[in-house]
Amino acid sequence: MKNEGIEGTERFLSPDKNRGLRAVRHFAVGELVFACPAYSYVLTVNERGAHCENCFTRREDLFKCGKCKQAYYCNVDCQRSDWPMHKLECVAMVAYGENWCPSETVRLVARLIMKQRVTTDRTPSERLLLLKEFESHLDKMDSEKDEMNQTDIAALHHFYSRHISDLPDDQALTELFAQVNCNGFTIEDEELSHLGSAVFPDVALMNHSCSPNVIVTYKGTVAEVRAVQEINPGDEIFNSYIDLLYPTEDRKERLLDSYFFTCQCTECTSKSKDKEKMEIRKLSSPPEPEEIRSMVLYAKNVIEEFRRAKHYKTPSELLEMCELSLEKMGAIFADTNVYMLHMMYQAMGVCLYMQDWDGAMSYGEKIVQPYSVHYPAYSLNVASMYLKLGRLYLGLEKKTHGIRALKKAVAIMEVAHGKDHHYVAEVKREIEEQK
Repeated sequence: MKNEGIEGTERFLSPDKNRGLRAVRHFAVGELVFACPAYSYVLTVNERGAHCENCFTRREDLFKCGKCKQAYYCNVDCQRSDWPMHKLECVAMVAYGENWCPSETVRLVARLIMKQRVTTDRTPSERLLLLKEFESHLDKMDSEKDEMNQTDIAALHHFYSRHISDLPDDQALTELFAQVNCNGFTIEDEELSHLGSAVFPDVALMNHSCSPNVIVTYKGTVAEVRAVQEINPGDEIFNSYIDLLYPTEDRKERLLDSYFFTCQCTECTSKSKDKEKMEIRKLSSPPEPEEIRSMVLYAKNVIEEFRRAKHYKTPSELLEMCELSLEKMGAIFADTNVYMLHMMYQAMGVCLYMQDWDGAMSYGEKIVQPYSVHYPAYSLNVASMYLKLGRLYLGLEKKTHGIRALKKAVAIMEVAHGKDHHYVAEVKREIEEQK
């Protein structure tokens, strides 16, 4: 296809940010700015059997691939459509058995290589930005990132060299992995559960802001970009690359580490939400600045420790870890402090996994209001928390609370996902069933 652009927008040179996306007409809150099909994508292994490998539809009557018996599809059409990509893994999964374990990034890169080989024209995913134009930031990568890249390249050779003839050389692969790590997207469902990874070139054109004017949601394997603030002609269109719960210093650190730039957006300059996000408990004698600094350091360490512990500790050990850290941080931090909320959210997740519905509900109730304050308007994090709470309430026969929470989720989702999204229809159906 020839370069037809995206109606209502244009690519331009953004001050201090290289290229970006700009509006050339007005977009109202909730309006679809553009949709972008995935250039390449892969369903996460944990969702096999629950979602179609080709279109990501969630249904119970999927049928499995007759050869590997691990990939599931809606119907023969979906299976045929996915075969050019699935055949890379199908034979290998049978051959390797339980030893078949490439990372999701490796699986995505293998598909990208195959897609590039059969694609000569600009694709519908590249109306404004070509995949080959992606930044790799190789010159800014530290030894740890470089080592991870080399591990991925070794895994690609190990699992795919028999199935992809003439893999690109190591230099080209190093660049491709770096490009995917900087420009890839994770596809999530309405409760922000991870469904897979994908590359959406036109979506990657947008620059970051901690006060974004659009939000990215997914309809199957298509990314949809909707306005969450009024956008006027000439305004740059900003997405958020990261979780916006945290204070300015943490956000800047994460952006520099993952995307190699220092954010200068209005939110980072004004730090307008930092005081609320770092709320200190009201005590008769306030803590000393040094005590607060020490507790922030503890909080950051425990968050990282918990992330690692998920791989080897039991659910009850993880829950205990959450409870102990909350008790310690609670001596200085208010319950609305983002570090407290982070560990409450982890605790809620463990409770849900352990089917401790009352425990999960108790944590959810503490989280949802502060989330509404700390996150920007129409945040998916707030919507998903209302959804989880609403479904918990209904399961615990708290019907009035359940309906109220689900309605709050719908109000956000109608803007973020669009009124015609199947997730919105599903939640409305859940509400109707309670009447």
